[in-house]
Amino acid sequence: MGRGDIKTKKGKIFAGSFGKTRPAKSTAAVKSATAKKAAAAKKA
Repeated sequence: MGRGDIKTKKGKIFAGSFGKTRPAKSTAAVKSATAKKAAAAKKA
């Protein structure tokens, strides 16, 4: 289990991929970003 093992976080960082062990962005972060954009659009 090291950089060559894509199933581990270290391996995913080395390969530059995302998945269950290394999510690209958390769903909470994505939801809050879209909520902020929607609020900004309503103000304008």
